[in-house]
Amino acid sequence: MLAAVLHGIDDIRFEESPTPQPGPGEVLIDVRATGVCGSDVPRVLRDAAHYYPIILGHEFAGVVAELGDDVDTTTVGDRVAVAPLMPCHRCAQCQRGQYSMCPSYSFIGSSRAGALAQYVVVPAVNLVKLADSVSFTQAAMIEPSTVALHGVRVGDFRPGGHVAILGGGTVGLFTAQWARILGAKTVTVVDIDAHRLSVADQFGVTHTIDSRTSDPIQAANAITDGEGFAHVFETAGQIPTQNLALKLVARAGSITLIGNAHDDPCFPAATFELLNRREVTLTASWMSYSPPFPGVEWLDTAHRFATGDLRWSAALLHDQCAWPLSAVGHAFGLYHTPGRINGKLLFTQDV
Repeated sequence: MLAAVLHGIDDIRFEESPTPQPGPGEVLIDVRATGVCGSDVPRVLRDAAHYYPIILGHEFAGVVAELGDDVDTTTVGDRVAVAPLMPCHRCAQCQRGQYSMCPSYSFIGSSRAGALAQYVVVPAVNLVKLADSVSFTQAAMIEPSTVALHGVRVGDFRPGGHVAILGGGTVGLFTAQWARILGAKTVTVVDIDAHRLSVADQFGVTHTIDSRTSDPIQAANAITDGEGFAHVFETAGQIPTQNLALKLVARAGSITLIGNAHDDPCFPAATFELLNRREVTLTASWMSYSPPFPGVEWLDTAHRFATGDLRWSAALLHDQCAWPLSAVGHAFGLYHTPGRINGKLLFTQDV
């Protein structure tokens, strides 16, 4: 098969690679679309890969092409998305349904070969079947949407309140949609990118705040009548948005940290004190799994995509289009120019 193989730092090549074969309980997936996660970027451009050579890619969808032994839950030709986490299913954490806490989990596209390739082998239990109305490009967005929904669920979201999402990337925009679907009074997205904020408007949020041109505190007070946001979801993983979350949250409100931190968090004492004075609940969210595996996050996302409740637009993608997998080297090279990537990179097969 042909695959995008990472051989070292900033050395990703589109080349021939052995086609994997499914073992017992596994299936071979004919990959049709694969998204690039923010976590993939340091794996390619820096030293965050677990080993070399490796095939990355954990946000993907495709068609079941071959069954291993003892697989009776799917058939060849099924259209599927794939949950990339591979927990042991035996440890105490797995038995409690805390699959992402499994101390010995493996992960497709990180600790084992992923989907930036024509084919990938995955456990049959990780499959999520797709409605015919859901395109493969859309289905490659299921994984980031599940991350968003998991964050909303662990953040003890309650309908009827004002909600803010700090960061309008892919996960942030899906978090905003889930808050809208689940009954938020208002949904506000805060970002510094006009394009992202325009996409948020397309997805039906009630307010957007460009923090480059507006004072987000004043804007928040106008939206919430001075109360602050009952729920704040931080999805950017940046020091400014982490600090802003503490300033925007309402008394007795909640902050959920979904974004992975890129630098050591730093809070002025007066800002950090707001946690105490407002008796804020601070919750962290990791991945997107719940019992029964892979969880309601995956099933509900697939369902809501099929019904149209959860929206998708090509405007989420870099240059509003998918890339052929053969262009992978050039595409990752764009990250060397700050601001050049204006959305999610997504690859489709061109062979």
